[in-house]
Amino acid sequence: MPRLRPRPLRPPPPLPLLLLLLLLLPRPGAPGARDDASPPDGAREPLQGLRERLRAAAALSRRYWALLRCRVWPDDCERDGEARAAPPGWSLPLLGQQYLAILTSWYCSFQDCCDSGDCRISNNFTGLESDLSIRLHGQHLARELVLTAVRGYLELPRPDKALALSFHGWSGTGKNFVARLLAENLYRDGQRSDCVKMFIATFHFPHPKYVDLYKEQLTTQIKKTQERCHQTLFIFDEAEKLHPGLLEVLRPHLERQAPENHRAKSRKTIFLFLSNLGGNIVNEAVLNLLQAGGSREEIKLEQLVPRLRAEIEQSTDSGFGHSCLVKENLIDFFVPFLPLEYRHVRLCARDAFLSQELLYTEEALDQIAKMMVYVPKEEQLFSSQGCKSISQRINYFLP
Repeated sequence: MPRLRPRPLRPPPPLPLLLLLLLLLPRPGAPGARDDASPPDGAREPLQGLRERLRAAAALSRRYWALLRCRVWPDDCERDGEARAAPPGWSLPLLGQQYLAILTSWYCSFQDCCDSGDCRISNNFTGLESDLSIRLHGQHLARELVLTAVRGYLELPRPDKALALSFHGWSGTGKNFVARLLAENLYRDGQRSDCVKMFIATFHFPHPKYVDLYKEQLTTQIKKTQERCHQTLFIFDEAEKLHPGLLEVLRPHLERQAPENHRAKSRKTIFLFLSNLGGNIVNEAVLNLLQAGGSREEIKLEQLVPRLRAEIEQSTDSGFGHSCLVKENLIDFFVPFLPLEYRHVRLCARDAFLSQELLYTEEALDQIAKMMVYVPKEEQLFSSQGCKSISQRINYFLP
């Protein structure tokens, strides 16, 4: 583990940065420009417009400095409300993000900055809670369970096993998205972190005849990652297609350790398993509730998880339900992802526009949502692909 060094004194924002922020402010008449930044009319004093721009520059300067401080000294994010939170709908312009990355690299070129490993662990639970509440749509069960489980586990001083979460639901319902949000909020480099490894069953382990080689490679990868970082995240996509032998490799990490085997500094490891397995039983439960006049938000974990687990164990199309992970209760939480309805698809379309800083209309959101296929055939309640391919579909509505 890299040795922590004394934190250097923090200089104030340099004058060139303040001048740069003036250039980053939107021009009058440009998209996103404020009305009060336009040239003053005859009723206003001549310098009013300049004063407004200077005030806006000062506010933006403080925001950029807070974000830069948060990147270089992540411990401040939890203590500094300005650094960790932005007003609803606030988005850092793409050009601003690029300059922020340049400034961070420039600062780290001559200061003792953290480059990799443990020192880039952020564990921003405030950001995680915000992302799951605002950016994840239609998944109240996953939102509550994932946040509670991950925060509770990482706050344990000496956990006696790894945390295993198994995400189940139809394609496009947000399983991969939640895995990405976890990586982004637990590590400063997100999924690019040295402490995060993602495996796709059909890509990394495609041939059953090479399973012995895959087991050796997986064991080595986990060991090296844990040696590099005391807190690690392993994501297994298409988990239902993993060979049972590969799942067996994970057993030592998921079994509880005796107290005498605990290390001086306990490792914390999270395993995420993403699978379409059990999606039909989840959809059936939601459909029955809606047909009875209920709301999807009324569904409770204790009502759904036993049925989901039974479906996984009885599946004959996958070895996941018959593996040691399920049979020996090594999975801590089965997380159901509910099917998405029309209103959720519209929200995904809106987010896709906003993420690319594009303007949109309510009519465009409706048109994109109507492009999706909905099931069952009679009711047409659920998007068969969830929100998958939404980001590609907005290209049809660009000028």
